[in-house]
Amino acid sequence: MGASQRPLKIVWIYPDLLSTYGDQGNTIVLERRAALRGIPTEMVHVRSDQRVPADGDIFLLGGGEDRPQILAAQRLSRDGGLLQAAQRGAVVFAVCAGYQLLGHEFGGEEGQPVAGLGLLDIRSGRGEHRAVGEIVGEVSTELNVPRITGFENHQGVTHLGQGVKPLAKVVSGIGNGSGDGFEGAYSGHVLGTYMHGPALVRNPGLADLLLRWALGQELQPLAPSWAERLRDERLNAVLSTP
Repeated sequence: MGASQRPLKIVWIYPDLLSTYGDQGNTIVLERRAALRGIPTEMVHVRSDQRVPADGDIFLLGGGEDRPQILAAQRLSRDGGLLQAAQRGAVVFAVCAGYQLLGHEFGGEEGQPVAGLGLLDIRSGRGEHRAVGEIVGEVSTELNVPRITGFENHQGVTHLGQGVKPLAKVVSGIGNGSGDGFEGAYSGHVLGTYMHGPALVRNPGLADLLLRWALGQELQPLAPSWAERLRDERLNAVLSTP
């Protein structure tokens, strides 16, 4: 889709269920970085009692507690809009609880397996220890994204299947927690991560990756901003801590 055509449609899914850690910031930074390049956008907020429009270009899911996560998975499965969009190649970016529910299954309120959407070949459960703190990762080279940084707060353990690739190799922090040293996963244009912060605010390169995927073209470079300076400060602080 070219920038001269219809606006880029960004869909924020279920902010009433999946927005525990300020993940609306991910929508704001996508709008802003698109606007700085003259790319028009249309932002759509879809509550859990509304249908998910299958014609969106970028879909965003945030973090949430156990019960809201289960409700979101059930309603998205019945709705079908996100599944249709992903099947035609739309971009899906999910954080924490949203990341887990994209997989085949995740842990429920008592640790029981709950069926996910199957958009990523991952399976998640509940670990013995909670991962809380800063995380840094070296991103897969094929994504052309700088080192990522974020804040993780989860007890999930996510195992990657053969149908996905890890988003990053953990330099500092826990990430997926499965013992393989990886953080996040992606397949095609579907990407999930445990990083809050919000993730796209702290990692403008990751935001630009989603825009590139959605537009099907390279982007005009932007001058470094306060976000990049803050990101560098966080990276330096984490990596300099013994």
